Amino acid sequence: MFYVLLALIALGVWLFCLFDVLTTDEAAVRYLPKFGWFLIVLLGFWIGALVWMGFGRPRQPAAQVWSGTTSPDPEQRELPRGPDDDPEFLRNLERRIRGDE
Repeated sequence: MFYVLLALIALGVWLFCLFDVLTTDEAAVRYLPKFGWFLIVLLGFWIGALVWMGFGRPRQPAAQVWSGTTSPDPEQRELPRGPDDDPEFLRNLERRIRGDE
């Protein structure tokens, strides 16, 4: 049972790395072209996945990757807020509940 669990974890990490290579922007990949990293992960299996994680993945912080911002100073940009943090949204919501529209 332990070996089956280990095999499933190895397969999961390999699949994660394979999809990560495919979805990473070509300009953000380090050291090799994207196709080269895809072949390394595909044919190298576990070792290829570890090499991708260590050397091929972009080194941007996750917040910058998700927002698409590559600003070096995170304080210069405004982070997204939830609707319950937006006072204008709350005022409009209250007006709609009261039927003032």
